[in-house]
Amino acid sequence: MKIIIAKKAGFCFGVKRAVDIAFQLAREKRKGVYTLGPIIHNPQVVERLKEKGIVPIEDIKTKKNVRALIIRTHGIPLHLSKEISYMGCEIIDATCPFVKKAQYYAKLLKEEGYQVVILGEKNHPEVKGLMSYANDDVIVIDSKTPLPKLKSRVGIVVQTTQSLEALKKVLSDTLEHANEIKVYNTICNSTALRLKETEKMARKVDVMLVVGGKNSANTTQLTRLCKSLSVPTYHIETSSEIKEEWVKNAKKLGITAGASTPEWIIKEVEKRIRDIGG
Repeated sequence: MKIIIAKKAGFCFGVKRAVDIAFQLAREKRKGVYTLGPIIHNPQVVERLKEKGIVPIEDIKTKKNVRALIIRTHGIPLHLSKEISYMGCEIIDATCPFVKKAQYYAKLLKEEGYQVVILGEKNHPEVKGLMSYANDDVIVIDSKTPLPKLKSRVGIVVQTTQSLEALKKVLSDTLEHANEIKVYNTICNSTALRLKETEKMARKVDVMLVVGGKNSANTTQLTRLCKSLSVPTYHIETSSEIKEEWVKNAKKLGITAGASTPEWIIKEVEKRIRDIGG
C-alpha cells in the first residue's frame, strides 16, 4: 500500500503561534495561567497543556486566582475582552492574526453603515467573536441557508475556515437583495490550499484518512469534501481509532489533517498504517 500525506496537513501559522505561546508559558511554570476555552480544537493538545499546568476554563468568574488568561486562536467577543481587562487579569492574546483581520473588517463595515453579513457557523467561537464587532442587525449565514431580507447596503466578511465556493454562492445570492455590496475575503489562504490539495489527493487514492478534532470546523470540512468525491473517508482523532478492515484492500491511501492537528499525531497515524502494511 502506498501512503500519501498532504504537504499542507497539520498546524497552520495561527495555530502554531498560539500553541507555541501556551507551551512557552508552561515551561516558565507561571502560576494562575489559563486558556479561555480550549486554545485550539484538538483534544490531545489541550490535554497535554493540562498536564503541564495550562488548563482551559469557560468562565473566568468561576475560578479564583486567575492571574493571566490566554485568548484562544478563534478570538473572543469584544465585550468579554473588556470584562477581563476590568477584572485586572493579564490578557495574553493568541488570537490568529487572520481572525484579527476579520474582526477589524467587521468593525469597519459597521462603522461605514453597512449591514454586516458573516458567512460562517453561528455557534463557532470565531463567528461569535466576529458578531460582537458588527451591529445588532448582523446576519450569520452558511452557503446552504436562504438569505433573509437584507438592507440595501451589505458588507460581507467570512469565517477564516470557510471555502471560496461558499463565498461565491453567498455573494451571488446577495446580489439579488442589495444595491451596494462590499466584500472582504477573509478566508485564510492556508485553508484554501489545504482544501485544494486534499481534493486533488482524494481523486487519486482508494481511502482517505482525515486526522483532527471532531470539534474542528476545518477538519470536518475536509471530511465532507472527501466524502463528496465518493472515496471511502474516515475522520479520526488518533491512530487508535484506525481499523484494519478500512485499509486492507487499499493500494493507495491518503492522509490529510486539519489546521489544529499536531505533527506527532499525523506521524502516529502514518506509523499505524505502516504497521498494518503500508
